[in-house]
Amino acid sequence: MAAIAELLTPPPSVTDFPDDLWGKYASSDSPADVHDGASGPSRRHRYERKMGETELSYFLPSRQTGVNDMYLHLGFKAPERVTRRARVCTVWALLRLRHPLLCARAEMRDYGDVRFIYDAPASPQDAYCDADANLEYSNQTKDELIDTYLNGPRTLSNSRLSYVILSEPPTSPLLMPTPPRTPSPTNAELETDSASEDEASEAEPKGEYELLICAMHFLGDGMALHQFANDFFGLLGGTKSDTELHELLQEEWEARWRLAPEECILPSALEDNMPLPSTKFRRAAAQVDFQLSQQRLVGGQVFPRRKHHERHTVVPTVAFPEERTKAILKKCKAHGVSISAALFAVCNVAWARMGGGSKAAPTLMYSALNLRPYFSVKRAAPWDSYWYLAIGYFNVVLPSFLPSNPALSAATFWLRARQAKEQSTRAAKNPLVASRTHEMARERGERARAWAKEDDERERGTWVPPTPAPNPNSPPRESVFPARAKAPSAALIGLSLLGNLDGIYKHAAFPDAELHTLTTGSRQRQGAMLLFGYTFKGRLWISLGYDSNGFEGDVVDRFWREALGCVDEFLG
Repeated sequence: MAAIAELLTPPPSVTDFPDDLWGKYASSDSPADVHDGASGPSRRHRYERKMGETELSYFLPSRQTGVNDMYLHLGFKAPERVTRRARVCTVWALLRLRHPLLCARAEMRDYGDVRFIYDAPASPQDAYCDADANLEYSNQTKDELIDTYLNGPRTLSNSRLSYVILSEPPTSPLLMPTPPRTPSPTNAELETDSASEDEASEAEPKGEYELLICAMHFLGDGMALHQFANDFFGLLGGTKSDTELHELLQEEWEARWRLAPEECILPSALEDNMPLPSTKFRRAAAQVDFQLSQQRLVGGQVFPRRKHHERHTVVPTVAFPEERTKAILKKCKAHGVSISAALFAVCNVAWARMGGGSKAAPTLMYSALNLRPYFSVKRAAPWDSYWYLAIGYFNVVLPSFLPSNPALSAATFWLRARQAKEQSTRAAKNPLVASRTHEMARERGERARAWAKEDDERERGTWVPPTPAPNPNSPPRESVFPARAKAPSAALIGLSLLGNLDGIYKHAAFPDAELHTLTTGSRQRQGAMLLFGYTFKGRLWISLGYDSNGFEGDVVDRFWREALGCVDEFLG
């Protein structure tokens, strides 16, 4: 329980730490530095930039209840010394220094003008204090942490874009140390001091901890979140001592702020990272291509929803054993698909077996596309932060019927998985990814601004329904697009397919922190649903985040059972 006491009794302020912790930081500051000198370490520098269309499309819906606020939970074992507040806070300060959007604030001036405002830390101590103010210690369990974040009062705000919570639940006391070997009479005299030291090191008691990393979605995406967690544990559970971490904070602050740059150091918006020529022909061609691509999205399968005054998100999660995961991945490879493609087929077949909607309407599902490989603008160190939005979207459309002959079920499943793979590959390799991303960003931004304005007017009681546009005197211009019957394009479900996260988490780099559990998601809007699939620590994890009050009857429970049944039947 000593570790719990340490965690739950943080120092009242950074000034309560020993004088020698920050004495060397203040020694180089002079009174002139505070008021004068563009390179003075104690002078605050402010940077700002407008949000891009994609960032706006995430920011505006989040204002009231925190829709899309991301979280990443990691369960781990570690010695008590690793999780002391001073060490955790130093690591948090270092990473906030490297990624300035994490400690910026959002300022809304108009629906089309929302800005990141970043006040650079005036000193290493300033960076530490800022991190300390955005760090919380708790004694909640994993489920309590996630439930509070998803369903309780909003944790983040326009002035707090990121936050970290570290918890050691009372139900998870320090693990008992491994007892030393019992020497035998025949070799007791051969025991050496070095062997005893090794045993003492191995027997160091470890506690169970829960880490929750919280960040606004308009700051970045899942890849940024996981890379950040890897860097966090690389510092926290790595080989550097507390003193070395303090020194690293001093060095990195000086590298950035001893001579502060005049140009904006904030990461660019998504659209600016993949610029396109602004010719009229290119814009017209991009619009035509985008509209044609959108017309091909035919769906119509939806979960029956119900209205409820209160949203309540739950995230049932299944983790498969390592040996079974290997067998599943081997089977997917034998059929020429990845586990991500197989999960599209799982959702498709599970829904069809439930007898959902009309078999004539296809099943449309969507997922995120990592746009980092398409970025043509690269920043030089030390301003090369990876915390920025870099996601687009693609869709997979599959048939909603199943063969009448049960013997063809497996063949049909793997055919659907290959179809999902082909559609995913086409989306990723399409030469018009950049232009489609710009067009989608523009459409999403316009839609978000219109809805935000309507929401605000409804809240003030001033909203007036728009009046229909008058009929023009001249005949309408003939459309350049081919005449097609209007088809539904509703999506059944979204999938967040993170792939093999063990390619991101370098577990060997943080020997003092043993990760064992990972869960991720975001605060949802009413009636939302998202399925997650990834491998972590050699195990396949599948989870379903959804609003338990937003769907009729037990329809989601039945879908979840069918989905897990498909995994058992087809993946092994």
